[in-house]
Amino acid sequence: MRRYELMLVLRPDLADDKVQASLERTARAIAGGGGQIVKQAPWGRRRLAYPIDHHREGSYYVILFEAPATAIAELERGLLISEEVLRHLVTRVERPVRASRGREIDGDADVNLPSDEEESEEDQALIDESETEEAPAAID
Repeated sequence: MRRYELMLVLRPDLADDKVQASLERTARAIAGGGGQIVKQAPWGRRRLAYPIDHHREGSYYVILFEAPATAIAELERGLLISEEVLRHLVTRVERPVRASRGREIDGDADVNLPSDEEESEEDQALIDESETEEAPAAID
């Protein structure tokens, strides 16, 4: 399975229970496609760069998940028909290629790269607290 990041921009006038229902529906769509959520981080309410459906603000959420490539099309279809979602973006997270400790990478040398199952602890937490703190301040 590959790792993906989903950025959701939800309508700012939604009640908390509607927001949670939308996030749960998204999580069920990911799980229904054979994936699993790694981390979910709310970014808060922020001002949009341009108005979308007469809204100047939106509630941002970032969901990091692993899923097969076939599940992404069904997830995006569900997000497109949802009235709560103003915008969404699914991106594939590229894992950095690193040399094993104690060895240098030569152009002619064979390099054993870790498979998808062998992940370091750094790869497990791609969205850490410092990244969310560096994001622009939320609108109260």
